[in-house]
Amino acid sequence: MKVYVSGKLVAERDAKISVFDHGLLYGDGVFEGIRAYNGRVFKLEEHIERLFDSARAIALEIPMTPTGIGRAVVRTCRANKIKDGYIRLIVTRGVGTLGLNPYTCKKGEVIVIAGSIQLYPRRLYEEGLSIVTVGTVRNHPEALNPSIKSLNYLNNILAKIEAINSGVLEAVMLNHAGNVAEATGDNIFVVKGRVLRTPPASAGILRGITRDIVIELAREKNYEVREETLSRYDLYTAEEVFLTGTAAEVIAVINIDRRKIGVGEPGPITRELASEFKKLAMGTGTPI
Repeated sequence: MKVYVSGKLVAERDAKISVFDHGLLYGDGVFEGIRAYNGRVFKLEEHIERLFDSARAIALEIPMTPTGIGRAVVRTCRANKIKDGYIRLIVTRGVGTLGLNPYTCKKGEVIVIAGSIQLYPRRLYEEGLSIVTVGTVRNHPEALNPSIKSLNYLNNILAKIEAINSGVLEAVMLNHAGNVAEATGDNIFVVKGRVLRTPPASAGILRGITRDIVIELAREKNYEVREETLSRYDLYTAEEVFLTGTAAEVIAVINIDRRKIGVGEPGPITRELASEFKKLAMGTGTPI
């Protein structure tokens, strides 16, 4: 594998950063997870725009232009002969001192990794996921806003640990008000009739790119989509529940906290939207 580091493509074994990089020392940096389908990078411009928004929010200067970042992503995919894969785009604060002061870091570090990812076993896309609600509360928006895709993912990791210790692969995280926020790495939707509901940004969620695509696809199919506060009751009584994310794509949830959702299998609307998403992903994007 070739990895893009410091403006160069290097072998995986030579892809290194300093132990004084604040991305390592303090989780000080931002990232994007991006997918490639059928020889194209899907929604590259949208991911880069969100990367720069995250960087601006933490006063991190990215030492490349959006166009330059896009070229680096495509170049890395090409070097690794990626047709269908996963790209991790990272910007760290760079090398600094052992103190918290970010202004000791003179230049950010840009890293691009292009490989593969399988978030959930393939069979679960046919059978559906079982998940649990966990005690780890989603970060308060006024502490670390979940709209910032920062390198500090401990909040999500602690929730993931709870899920795995409960014997499942994914978790529902609640916000500081006790309402549904999101999963550890995915957005969440509930379906009842022809109405889809999903938590709003104010609930303390990352506005996922896949989430926004699914909302658009659903509206094109004449489903009503509402962004509104959800409780666990709304999850338990839904006819369908599904998760969306770059790595997860669209996947059904069939059991939450040992409560069967709907008929206990992926529902027709989830299947339809998953199929429409796949069609869109396979047919559009920036050529590699």
